[in-house]
Amino acid sequence: MSLRHLSIAVAALILVSTSAFAAPLRIGVFADIHAHDTNSPTVHKVMTDYEPRLAAFVDAMNAWPADAVFELGDLVNGAFVMGAPLGDPSRIAGILTSVVATMARFEGPKSFVLGNHDVYDLSKAEFLAAVGAPSTRWSFDLGGYHMVGLDEEFAKNGEPYGHSFWVVPGTVPPDELTWLRGELAATTLPTLVFVHQPLDVDFETDAGGPSVTNHIEVRGILAQSHRVIAVFQGHSHENHVSILDGIHYITFAAMVDRDEPTPPSWAAVTLDPDSRTVRIDGKGLQDDIEFSY
Repeated sequence: MSLRHLSIAVAALILVSTSAFAAPLRIGVFADIHAHDTNSPTVHKVMTDYEPRLAAFVDAMNAWPADAVFELGDLVNGAFVMGAPLGDPSRIAGILTSVVATMARFEGPKSFVLGNHDVYDLSKAEFLAAVGAPSTRWSFDLGGYHMVGLDEEFAKNGEPYGHSFWVVPGTVPPDELTWLRGELAATTLPTLVFVHQPLDVDFETDAGGPSVTNHIEVRGILAQSHRVIAVFQGHSHENHVSILDGIHYITFAAMVDRDEPTPPSWAAVTLDPDSRTVRIDGKGLQDDIEFSY
């Protein structure tokens, strides 16, 4: 082989070897900021300093930089605050506008999951208009992964929550389950699912039962797909990890403060399709977690 042909062969080998490795995907995740202009003296939630906490997250994600960020519900708290006089619900829209303005500083795509508090004093249409999203459920490919967001904010009869004042348990309605099956069947990529109320909780005191009434059915669909590697969840405010049918169910610490001021909590998540690993670097009260799939 001539030197010229050898050089071409080596160059081709380097090109093939380099292209075989995909760059890791970097995403930011936070949950339960409960933005409000009133704090709760009863449950000691400090909700009025949402702007500096959220700004710290946005600045960190821009500096990293993250490829995208995901919010896991309860972006706003709703007018009802435990231990405080009931305020005017009409001001919640303005609080949401303030939150969205801070989020807009992130220099990349943003995805939102509805939480139960988000629909206490807002309709789903009002929430979507504020955050600039077309739907409360979504599905797309990103950096070698498939991302799915579910809307659990329905009553057991399938009626959507909105201006509901106080609801805790959610339900994934039949038409969304059908959509979910189709989305999972259509992808060959490892998949992450984003929800608010946890799917691995069989009983929650405030809900008087599971926080998602048909959680077992939803989990069955995820397991049967053989695509889902993890479910990212909020709502419970505390770190928790369980593994069911090979799927990691990860509940993230809330960004909202409790009792004495705590540092803002969020996660910087690195997903590597080549090594098949997920690394969660926690900030504030969020734990560090790493697993393979």
